[in-house]
Amino acid sequence: MIKMPIALFILLSLLGCSFQANNGGKTTVRELTGGQPPGASIQIGDKLHDTKLGTYCWSSKNTNTCIDAVGPAELLKNKKPVKVRPGAEIKFVMDYEPLPNKIHLEQISEGKYTEIAVKENTFRAPTQKGTYYYSYGVWWMDEKREHVALGDAFYVFALEVI
Repeated sequence: MIKMPIALFILLSLLGCSFQANNGGKTTVRELTGGQPPGASIQIGDKLHDTKLGTYCWSSKNTNTCIDAVGPAELLKNKKPVKVRPGAEIKFVMDYEPLPNKIHLEQISEGKYTEIAVKENTFRAPTQKGTYYYSYGVWWMDEKREHVALGDAFYVFALEVI
């Protein structure tokens, strides 16, 4: 069961299968900087909460690095979920240019994987109480070569709806 989320992450990374992000019209990517993907946070109200970087592939300055990580529940087993109210608005925040131009959000609850719609980098928490794990996949797609990602990253976090 642990191998299934990892295989899914790798498959999505290799295929570049995802959804177009709304980043204020900024969808071009030419070059990435840094040795790994930038940090990502979720914003709930006026508070920022860090996510945890999981599996990623990154190309910068003629260096390519791919790191494979365990699934969200395993990565977050010693971290407390962020407490939220039912239906709370949650926004993704990343301090990096260029922003990723493709995204995918998946919710994991009781062994069930559900794709979650993200509009303008925002989604809503579930309305039912419980703990939910998330995998936020992002891609920096090359602007000149179709289906080629310069980098991708999966960030994980957990929410506890109270």
